[in-house]
Amino acid sequence: MGMNRRDFVKSSALATAAIGFPNILRAGSPNEEIRIACVGIKGRGTSHIAGHQGQDNVRVVALCDVDEDVLNGRAKSFEKKYDLKVDRVKDLRKLLERDDIDAVSLATPNHQHAIQSIWAAQAGKDVYVEKPVSHNVWEGRQLVNAARKYDRIIQTGTQSRSSPSLKEAAEFVQAGKLGKIQYAVGTCYKPRKSIGKLDKPLDISDSIDYDLWCGPAAKVDLYRPKLHYDWHWDFNTGNGDMGNQGIHQMDIARWFLGEDELSPVIFSLGGRLGYEDAGNTPNTQTVYHGYKNAPLIFETRGLPTSKEAQKSGWKPMDNYRGSRVGVIVQCEDGYVVIPSYTSVKAYDNNGKEIEKWSGGGNHFKNFISAVRSRKKSDLNAEILDGHLSSALCHTGAISHQMGSKMSADQIAAQIKDNALFAESFDRMAKHLEANGVDVETASITAGPMLEMDPKTERFTNNDEANELLTRNYRKPFVVPEINS
Repeated sequence: MGMNRRDFVKSSALATAAIGFPNILRAGSPNEEIRIACVGIKGRGTSHIAGHQGQDNVRVVALCDVDEDVLNGRAKSFEKKYDLKVDRVKDLRKLLERDDIDAVSLATPNHQHAIQSIWAAQAGKDVYVEKPVSHNVWEGRQLVNAARKYDRIIQTGTQSRSSPSLKEAAEFVQAGKLGKIQYAVGTCYKPRKSIGKLDKPLDISDSIDYDLWCGPAAKVDLYRPKLHYDWHWDFNTGNGDMGNQGIHQMDIARWFLGEDELSPVIFSLGGRLGYEDAGNTPNTQTVYHGYKNAPLIFETRGLPTSKEAQKSGWKPMDNYRGSRVGVIVQCEDGYVVIPSYTSVKAYDNNGKEIEKWSGGGNHFKNFISAVRSRKKSDLNAEILDGHLSSALCHTGAISHQMGSKMSADQIAAQIKDNALFAESFDRMAKHLEANGVDVETASITAGPMLEMDPKTERFTNNDEANELLTRNYRKPFVVPEINS
């Protein structure tokens, strides 16, 4: 595995000091070429390659992936498309030793995001990192601290933040044009079928360095048919669909609410329901974030509208007030629907459309502009915003992981005094019944209501929950504690 983390950090810090931060000098001029390495290039990483290489005075000089088959295939395609040679690297740490790379663009699995971003910051690189920016709350805060300590430009991959239409709509709502905000509901109704289950461990391809792939996560046998992508549905490496797709909508909801801290109250209801497979993250969940000014409720549904719809390609999916994968923000005098990353519509309380916005932006271009200016304020999704929205997903998951199974009637009795959350749960229970789930038995996991101090980002009423704010890291892939 080469050098350990301590040696790497020490050597990279010395190297950076010795060469006088050449990447900062090069990145400071609009006429100088920005040199980027794209890391994790099987899925979303292909968009990173195209997004960076397509800009003026930006060049992707290296591709990195622990799967040699993926790495070689992407490199060949890149060289053919752009008529440029590109370096092929398996281990990110080898890239970070180089002084000819200004930034890294990370589309690796969730459990690698924080440690790889921190390593890059320590090596003097700027970072574009996919959402969620962390696998747990604590490491996300260390990433923010690293950005501050090492003065790095770090962009979160929540591309809706670069949409001028959403920015204008958020300002419209926060200016009180629809009256006081009452609540927000985020929805992630996206089809997620069973990933299957093996009766013996998955045979990992020889092309993959599984030790590197696991990184800080526990190195365990897998009993799902696929290594790639389905890691999302395993808490060891992923964060379920709330932390996969839903992080975008969670971020939009928090943005429109104008909240810049974690919620002080968290409560989760849900489970992995409708089938049995190797996954352990919820495919059906509703999470309550009890902000003082207006609550944020987030609903995840991976099952379609009914059992019958499961037989016809898992379509259609549910729709809540015009939102499948989107956000509803209800105010005193009307509401807005944000059904995508690029459009918003505002309505009065009678459902009459009164305003609309449309048009997206270029999130990769925004990152490069900030790399050149060296101004964190130029970023549309600076890492602090990425941490907060990611952490809202994580705290909801913690409540779920600590829960116990109950029947729908038991849960309804427990939350009856919270009318908004009770309504959300009632919709979920009816959705499950339509998909053949027996909610009259103890089938739904009800998590404890957790109370958090947003300043310390620790729970005040549950020591066991605080243990889940971080993880046991596998050496040498230990996320360092950063004092900014």
